[in-house]
Order: sequence, then structure tokens, then C-alpha cells
Amino acid sequence: MRRRLFIASSVSALAGCGPISSALNGNDGVRRALASVETLNHALIGTRGLAREYAERDVDRHFRVNGFATPSDAHYNDLLASNFGRYRLIVDGAVERPSAFSLSRLDALARQTQITRHDCVEGWSAIGKWSGVPLHVVLDAVRPRSDARFVVFRCMDNDGSGTMYYESLNLHQARHPQALLALRLNDAPLDPDHGAPVRLRVPTQLGYKSA
Repeated sequence: MRRRLFIASSVSALAGCGPISSALNGNDGVRRALASVETLNHALIGTRGLAREYAERDVDRHFRVNGFATPSDAHYNDLLASNFGRYRLIVDGAVERPSAFSLSRLDALARQTQITRHDCVEGWSAIGKWSGVPLHVVLDAVRPRSDARFVVFRCMDNDGSGTMYYESLNLHQARHPQALLALRLNDAPLDPDHGAPVRLRVPTQLGYKSA
């Protein structure tokens, strides 16, 4: 399992659903700065505004790799050796239909392609062609309960100390029409350095949200 979606019903549930102390998650100064930028981001784009989409000629064919080290543990290597045939995206928590999605099942749900810009909080950007299943389609399949408020994305990347990274969106953000569970980048299946086999893509947010 490279990604796990946990649907939470409150902020306290979100905080309790997994590790929160990492170089990024646990630094109060960093989180305050990111919160300020996110507020500005919402003021400029809004919560339903669309990120700009680009033409094929604008795509950066060598999309920059950034973030924590690519997982190298035995479980991830086993998934990689099977070409992710044994991979399942687990979606559970405050949902009526907890589910485990194989890549083939995800691919069969729906297909969306977008050419959008990834804006990193570190100051660089890159334009990529992302293809996958819209996040709202997966949410519709699992049926979040009426008390659900957040979607938490648990990753297998860690900060070097063994603490796993995670991100979250509220349900309003998660249902944005461009929020995508990407399976492909630039017409090729995601490679491990870019988040294989599944990566969240949220072009209306700064890059750290695309966990």
C-alpha cells in the first residue's frame, strides 16, 4: 500500500489518525507559514476556481523530483516487483462502504487528464500531464457519512526518522473537479520517484498537498 485514504469526521479525528510529528508536519513555524499561504491561495483562487490548464507543448518532459526519499522497504519493493499488481488503495474511516481499490479498478472508474502546473512552496514550478481518476468519483463510491469532514492521505514516504508523511483536504476541497488520484505522468505510469503507483494531484493548492 503506497497510499491510504482515511475519511475523518472532525479535526480531532484527523489529528489522531496517524503520525503528525515530522520535519514538515510537526514544525509549528512551517505549518503557520503554510497556513498563511493557503489562506492567500484561497483568496486568489477560491475553493471552486479552476487551475489553469496548459497545452501539450508546455509540458516539462523531465518533471522535477522533490520531497522525501523514495520508499525502499521490503513491502514497497514487493509491490514494485509485482508491478503493483498486489497494490490496494484502502479507503476507510467515516464511510458507508470501506473499500480496497486495485489499480485496474481505479482505472476503470473514470479517466481524467489535465495539464497543470505544480507550484512548490520552495519556489519552483513544473507543468505536467497528469491522468487518473477524479477523487470525487472514489468518494462517491465509498459514500462518506454525513458527519465526514476531512479526507486524510497517508503516504509511505518518511522524513528520514521513520515518520510517515500525510496530508489532508476538507471534503469541499476533495470534491473539487480537478482533484485527481493520478496514475500517469506525461503519458507513462507513475514511477517510484514521482509517487507510484497512485499520487494525489491538487492543482489549486501548493505542491505539498499533492501527496
